[in-house]
Amino acid sequence: MTVLFTPLDVGDITFTNRIGECVLPADTKRVPNNVMKNLQRALSGAGLILTEATLILSQGAQYDRSPGIWNMEQVAEWRKITNMVHLTRNKIYCQIRTADAVYRVHFLTSPSSCGMPVYGPSAIPARAQGNISSFHELRDAESFFSDKPNEVPDPTILIKLFKATAKNAKLAGFDGVEYKLDISACGERFPCSPVSGWGRDGENCARFGPEVLKLLVVFGCNVSLKISLGKSLWGGYNDIGMHLDDTAQTFSYFLSEADKLKSLYIMLSQYIPHLDPMIDGKERGTPHDPVSTYAKLIHNAKTFVVGGVTPEEAEELAKTGEVNGAFFGMSWLTHPDLAKRIQHSKRIDNMAAMSQLYGDANVDPCLGYTNSPAVTY
Repeated sequence: MTVLFTPLDVGDITFTNRIGECVLPADTKRVPNNVMKNLQRALSGAGLILTEATLILSQGAQYDRSPGIWNMEQVAEWRKITNMVHLTRNKIYCQIRTADAVYRVHFLTSPSSCGMPVYGPSAIPARAQGNISSFHELRDAESFFSDKPNEVPDPTILIKLFKATAKNAKLAGFDGVEYKLDISACGERFPCSPVSGWGRDGENCARFGPEVLKLLVVFGCNVSLKISLGKSLWGGYNDIGMHLDDTAQTFSYFLSEADKLKSLYIMLSQYIPHLDPMIDGKERGTPHDPVSTYAKLIHNAKTFVVGGVTPEEAEELAKTGEVNGAFFGMSWLTHPDLAKRIQHSKRIDNMAAMSQLYGDANVDPCLGYTNSPAVTY
């Protein structure tokens, strides 16, 4: 491996290498816990550390331990983490996203306590997917999906929340923010929105995401974008997806616009076959290759690939110039020394204990996150 271990200038920040780490912090109070606070990951050799799916408000969570950054308690805890990361001369971005239109009913906060109901771009409910219980701790799909999302009367209600989140991310000491367009958050559901000017056809189908990015750039953040298409937008997850032609047209426009908005990097998630759910007896996803379809549209931002990619594939894509680097998620959980393993051609064969991830109050939160063995060099 050579290209993945060369430095990369991204805006005014230099990544020491081109291997990014998506970490999965969580706690019952939605503040980052001790799993994130240890320096094992910060010292593990990642070029950039990225907090995974940090919520901008409490409503609509799929997991009872999803982290957030909407209050000062959370900001104070994140500040401890960013300080530690910076002591190792590493960089850390906060990946932010809206709450879900598909959510756990028993995690629901009353609208009066958080200021709003769970919003979706339309009142169309997601259909239950056959394999939902294989990953989530709830075993009945009916308790997972909302009966009918609340149609957002004005999408700018949600967009404005990102400004407050960007302010909190700065206070917490993050080096930048990454907007995550993923799963059932409003951004990718606007293609079906009946709200005037926000869906149905043409450029309006992709309007939400660029509006968020514009706000973040104006606020002065180092801004990046993750298009998590492999799991949701064309992966079928949570009943998301369009026909191939519509998908390619919508996100070609979206990525072209995002590239104009001074996004520092854009992360493209690959289609992941085993995450494509069966709905009504058939796979829900729209398989295609995001790198060959969309990377050519990105001229200003750096391009990263994520989702089922191997180190060898990432190295080859970087060599050919199709991408600038790669992010890894689950591999970091099971290999705290992942970058060193890649650099020294060590085996990457630790298996994830899925039953220990996103655990409940009776499970040690470190299990599955920091207890995987390293190797001798």
